[in-house]
Amino acid sequence: MSKSAPRCVVIVLPSQVQLMDVAGPAQVFVSAAEAGGRYSVCYVADPGPEPEPTGGVPAGGVPAHQGLMLSAGTKWPDLRPGDLLLVPGWQTSATGAGLTAAALQRISEHWQSGGHVASVCAGALALADAGVLSGQRATTHHDVIDQLARFPETTVLRDVLYTCSDRLHTSAGVASGIDLALHLVAHDHGPALAARVARTLVVPAWRPGAAPQVSVLLRHRDHLSDLTHRAQDILDDPSRPAESLDRLAARLGVSGRTLARHFTRATGLTPAGYAAAVRREHAAQLQSQGWTQQAAAAAVGYADARSLRQRSAQR
Repeated sequence: MSKSAPRCVVIVLPSQVQLMDVAGPAQVFVSAAEAGGRYSVCYVADPGPEPEPTGGVPAGGVPAHQGLMLSAGTKWPDLRPGDLLLVPGWQTSATGAGLTAAALQRISEHWQSGGHVASVCAGALALADAGVLSGQRATTHHDVIDQLARFPETTVLRDVLYTCSDRLHTSAGVASGIDLALHLVAHDHGPALAARVARTLVVPAWRPGAAPQVSVLLRHRDHLSDLTHRAQDILDDPSRPAESLDRLAARLGVSGRTLARHFTRATGLTPAGYAAAVRREHAAQLQSQGWTQQAAAAAVGYADARSLRQRSAQR
C-alpha cells in the first residue's frame, strides 16, 4: 500500500442492499482511519438502469432492503491496484436486484488490473458474475451458498466466516463482514490497530476466517460480561502460549477467583476449558485443510498428537 496516499475503499451500493453489509465494514475502515490507519472510504451507487420513481430522491438514490434510501454518487473514482472494491449483499429475492452490467465490468477491470476485491454476503454472486471468482476459493451467507455453488469454476467453502487470498476476500455476511474488515486492517496496519478498532465497535478483536459459522467462538459470546469478553479476546488466539488463570487475571487487573467466577457464569466454562475448546476446534480446522494431526497439535500448543487426542477424548 502506498505511503503517499490512503488506500481507497470503494463500497458499491446495489438496489435492495443490506444495510449491515454496508455499515459494518464501512465503520471498521472509517474508525481505523480515525485511529491513524491510511484509508479513504467512498461509495458508488448502482441503482439499476430504471430505478423506481421516488419523489425528491436525487440521482444515485438506492433503496436499502430495510426501507432506508441511500444516496451516493454514480461516478466511479479512478482506482489504483492497491485500492479495495467491496460489494455488499442485497436482498436476492428482490426483482431486478444485484449489480448492473456496467458495474460488473468495472469490478472485472479492477480485478484484471491487479486490484483488490472483497464481498459481503450475496456480494460474492456479483464477483462470480464479474469473473473474479474463476479458479478462486470463496464463501457467502449460508442462505445463498447453493447459488454460489452453481459457478463450477469456483471452489465454494461452506460454513466459514471469511476467506482471504492475495487480492480476493469474501465473507459470509452481516457480522462476518466486520470480521473480514478487521482482518484487512490487521494485515494493513497490524493487530494492535485492529484491536483498537474492535474495542471501539465492542466486537471481538479477532475471529479466524476458517471458524465455522456456528463455532465455539460464537456459541460462548452471547453474554454482556465485559471482563469475560476481554479474557476471550486473549484466549481466542490458539497460537498464543497457554496462560495460568492467575497470569490471565493479572493481565485483566483482577484476581484469579474473580475472573473464574465471572467467566464461568457468562459462558458455562472455566477459562481453561474455553481455551482448550478453542484449541481443539482450530486443530480440527487445520486437519481439514490437510495438516497432519501432529502438526495441528503443535500449532495450537499441544506437545504432540497424543496430547491433543487425550484432550479431545476428555470433552
